[in-house]
Amino acid sequence: MKVLFIVPGSGDPFYCGNCFRDNLQANALRKAGHEVVVMPLYLPLKDESFHGDTPLFFPAVSLFVSRKYFKHKVMPQWMEKLLNSDWSLNMAASFSGSTSSEGLEDMTLSMINGDDSVFRKYFGMMIDWIKQHEKPEIIHLSSSLIIGIAKVIKQEIDIPVVCSLQDEEVWIDALGEYAVEAWKSIWDNVNHIDCFIASSDFYRQSVLQRTSRIKNIEVVYPGMNRAKYFSGQYPAEPTIGFFYRMNRLNGLHILAEAFVKLKKEALIPGLRLRIGGGYSDTDKKFLKKVHETLAPYESYVDWLDKYSLSSHADFYRKSSVICVPVTFDEAVGLYVCEAFASGRPVVEPATGSFPEIVSDGGVLYRENNSETLAEALAKMLTTDGLWEEYCRNAVRLSQERYSDEVLAEKLLEVYKKVMNKTNEKY
Repeated sequence: MKVLFIVPGSGDPFYCGNCFRDNLQANALRKAGHEVVVMPLYLPLKDESFHGDTPLFFPAVSLFVSRKYFKHKVMPQWMEKLLNSDWSLNMAASFSGSTSSEGLEDMTLSMINGDDSVFRKYFGMMIDWIKQHEKPEIIHLSSSLIIGIAKVIKQEIDIPVVCSLQDEEVWIDALGEYAVEAWKSIWDNVNHIDCFIASSDFYRQSVLQRTSRIKNIEVVYPGMNRAKYFSGQYPAEPTIGFFYRMNRLNGLHILAEAFVKLKKEALIPGLRLRIGGGYSDTDKKFLKKVHETLAPYESYVDWLDKYSLSSHADFYRKSSVICVPVTFDEAVGLYVCEAFASGRPVVEPATGSFPEIVSDGGVLYRENNSETLAEALAKMLTTDGLWEEYCRNAVRLSQERYSDEVLAEKLLEVYKKVMNKTNEKY
């Protein structure tokens, strides 16, 4: 099967869950023998494992400038060429705005609506490329934040379109007064999607509670290539690992306080904390306070300031248990599935999708604060045989639910179902 994945792009200096999910899906299908073309929209896919296969059709900098200053006139070619240069795009990838909707309200609505002149200009180049190359059998959009593309694809070419759903509200609800319009526009365009794919049943139910317009949502869990993660080796000293963007939203401060509490109580000899996943410039003030919290025990803390995709497997192999106490209801938590692929259990708040995703592969705690988190970590790491039991459960879950073989199989089931329904119309 030939699949076209349309994704935002990458380049961020931290662990982006949606970018990583897109990569997992594309690589799982490739590993299963299918032809996958990945089309980044805004930013290039820097890491070679992402395999970006097309030009950028909505390059971030020129798209932003076009919408702000050239809605009713043509941008000079020299300016557009400069804005689309590698230098400009690399600068854009490092901007905090690439990870926050603040200042990008107009551009976000344009990509959701898909009906203004600037959008149509860039889409025209994209659709020409698709028509000139061998057309895919199905198109997979990374997010409903680009659902406007589905609207115009359906007008131009007869190809089924599916769309992933995962944590859109984190971006949209930060749009302030524009959030209501953004949600309305998404719901207005859902009829252009043949099937939505949620990363957990929790998120499927969450979306259905927001609107009655979506009728078809399939659940497909993330899947890891276990050969890249599993080693059977564990660190000599008990080590708690945090691997996600280092910010307040993801609860790093809660874990830091819990770690200090555990060190003061001295219940777990040799306990260490390992922190990775990267950050943006906007996180530096927050991280300074976390460093201050951990200062009394800084010799027991390993910071990995720089993020790279290749550091994933090594990070998990050097951790005993993974804990990312996010402060919002996350759709899946890819680090949980990665931890399981490495044979590592997790300790997570009993919120969002965690009861569903974690299952018996770790400990869930109720109140997401440092006191209850410290108790949960102590329970896992001091109760005889409990950590070992959770390790075995993590391995089993990785094999049965979160492997790339299972992921590819489930995606193909959805694709074939959609294609069969499309064929029945004619």
